[in-house]
Amino acid sequence: MPLFMDRHDIPGATAEDSAEAHMADLAVANKHGVEFFSYWFDPAHGSVFCFARSPSRDELVAAHAEAHGELPNEIIAVSEDSVLKFLGTVRDPKDHTEVTSAFRTIVFTDLEGSTALTEEVGLSEFMVLLTEHDLIVRRALVAVQGREVKHTGDGFLASFDDAADALGFCLAVQDGFRARAESGAQPELRVKIGVTAGEPVDHNDDIFGTPVNLAARLCDAATGGQIFVADTIPDLVGHDDYRFADVGARSMKGFPDPVPVFELLGG
Repeated sequence: MPLFMDRHDIPGATAEDSAEAHMADLAVANKHGVEFFSYWFDPAHGSVFCFARSPSRDELVAAHAEAHGELPNEIIAVSEDSVLKFLGTVRDPKDHTEVTSAFRTIVFTDLEGSTALTEEVGLSEFMVLLTEHDLIVRRALVAVQGREVKHTGDGFLASFDDAADALGFCLAVQDGFRARAESGAQPELRVKIGVTAGEPVDHNDDIFGTPVNLAARLCDAATGGQIFVADTIPDLVGHDDYRFADVGARSMKGFPDPVPVFELLGG
């Protein structure tokens, strides 16, 4: 059976409300052929996200309707692999005290000029350089317990529970490549990074669709050595522990309005 995640927008809801609704879902699940695995609650946004297996969207909606009447605002089909990579281990909270948020910080990295570099050094040598690149990035990722969602060939898509961990990762990556350059290693490898944050289900019909797209666009807008972040990121971590520069709003493919962009300068 297909796997789904849905989003319920319930202004004013509490963790206790979410736990009660989930228990009501479990009570009627078998009747509709639905299996509920877990749920997440974001109090700041009044959003509840459910992860379930269901014959179709209709049965999932019917189960919610009978259980408590709170119908999903959005439903998307997902794979178990994607859910685990973005959100981490899936476990069903035993009560409201164990409910966690589905809000994640998303990071895209990209090796600048990889096509030109391949032409310059040849495919065989480029693969050696790419292995070195991957080691630097993955070492930084493991250090802060980030999750590698995807290796893009010359970059990474990663997910973090905590925005500060994501920024620590970004700074560690740039420090790693800076140290490589200072050691005299040639050719120089320069990485650009984009960072944003968001919730897993929206109108894009793909898990973390908008945050992933925005992180990719921010990465595209940066140049080697830069870390571009969405304007939500400074508010998440504060300006006391990290230094940012406002680089203005940028027009980005797929976004109707110019997007405010900040550069992370250091911690």
